[in-house]
Amino acid sequence: MTEWSIIISLIALGLVLIIIEIIFVPGTTFVGVGGFVFLVIGIFLSFKYFGRETGWTIVGISSVISGGLFYYSFKADVWSRFALKSTIDSKVNEGELAQLSPGQEGITISALRPVGKAELLNKLFEVKTLGEYVDSGTRIRIIKILSNQIIVEPIN
Repeated sequence: MTEWSIIISLIALGLVLIIIEIIFVPGTTFVGVGGFVFLVIGIFLSFKYFGRETGWTIVGISSVISGGLFYYSFKADVWSRFALKSTIDSKVNEGELAQLSPGQEGITISALRPVGKAELLNKLFEVKTLGEYVDSGTRIRIIKILSNQIIVEPIN
């Protein structure tokens, strides 16, 4: 009886880890690989303890159960409560660059490494330097504006 509980536990744990891999941790990670290893060990032990006939029966039963479980979990929409349903429709600095022009000055609110936040015309904007790092609180000047990007330089 102990052999059966070991085999059933290993196969069940393997299936649970594979489902966790598919739903919660997409990509090939140790969770999915571990689930596959537990599943294979459980099936191997069924061959070792009970012979070929029982081993192949366990393979068939495991395949049917895992296929049914995957089908039910996706068909019944069990995982919809875990899915992200919101979307972000806005874009950085969209529609607010018309009031800005090269040469205007402002002050950095965060460190620019090389991207960060700055206050220009009493509004916050995401700005970018040409690669240099600028500390927070530094006076800056707009060099150019390119398709929703504000390129700035520090004022010395």
